[in-house]
Amino acid sequence: VGVGRIGQGHAERLMHNSDVSEVLIMDSDASQAGKVGDELGLRTVSSIEGLIAAVDAIVIAASTTAHADLLKAAIGARTPAFCEKPISHDLVVSREVAELADAQNVPIQMGFQRRFDPGYRAAATLVKAGGLGTLYAIRTAGHDPEPPWEGYIAHSGGLFRDFGVHDFDALRFVTGQEIVEVYACGSVRQFPIFKKYNDVDTAVATLTLSEGPLVLMSLTRHNPRGYDIRMELIGSRDNVAVGWDARTPLRSLEPGMTTQADVNHPKDFSDRFRDAYAAELMGFVDVVRGRKQSPCTVADAIEALRVAEACELSRRRHRPVLLSEIV
Repeated sequence: VGVGRIGQGHAERLMHNSDVSEVLIMDSDASQAGKVGDELGLRTVSSIEGLIAAVDAIVIAASTTAHADLLKAAIGARTPAFCEKPISHDLVVSREVAELADAQNVPIQMGFQRRFDPGYRAAATLVKAGGLGTLYAIRTAGHDPEPPWEGYIAHSGGLFRDFGVHDFDALRFVTGQEIVEVYACGSVRQFPIFKKYNDVDTAVATLTLSEGPLVLMSLTRHNPRGYDIRMELIGSRDNVAVGWDARTPLRSLEPGMTTQADVNHPKDFSDRFRDAYAAELMGFVDVVRGRKQSPCTVADAIEALRVAEACELSRRRHRPVLLSEIV
């Protein structure tokens, strides 16, 4: 449901999954659905009711404003669903969907693809095994190559809800801890269009985890060298990094360090997390088949949204915010 860039990619991945016999598509823009259907050789359906009646599970990649209603429709039909983040920008609506899913016992998997990235998974395994010892601090970086278009900015929910939410979920996944306090700042450094929507193009935040580790986070809507997503973990036994390799869009100024001018830095999220997107959909097929429980639930999505809400409140009020304040 929804065959823009993400949705079309998901459809193509599912087409090549041996457990999937057919992929059907629909979009609120019938011409877009027809175009993608012709390109991929897939059957199109004109309504959500018709789609749900014809399939074993649905993948929701429509616009954010449609997510909650589409999930409710799937839950009402007891149809397992995969949904890109967020459920909604509204916590009340998100909790309503979660309660419905729990009451009907319908499996829902949320689209936090970093949980399926090899680097993040290795970090989670290392932390759980005690390989870092006492976890002192974590640094995360989330830097987009280019800012989104105005129409997207208007409905994105802001930098923390739209972009930072992936870091919040990754922190919970990797550390197994909850975020209990935040202090966030943001500004418009380069792109005035963000001011129009009371949003920012640059932000930083400090986060405190439930067992004491401290987190430093940076977020930007522009990075001239490419899409930069990293996590560094500093502990008493080891220091490790996720997202650090020959393609990392960062240039060293140290003597003797050379930078290849033709390095193919990640262009965007679909490039950086190509394998993770494939793995998360394979995981969803396992959920639909009953082989596994959902690895990323609506409850996980709600917790990430709560942290985003806390950061936004902190940015606007210029003060630390406890997660207990976000109810």
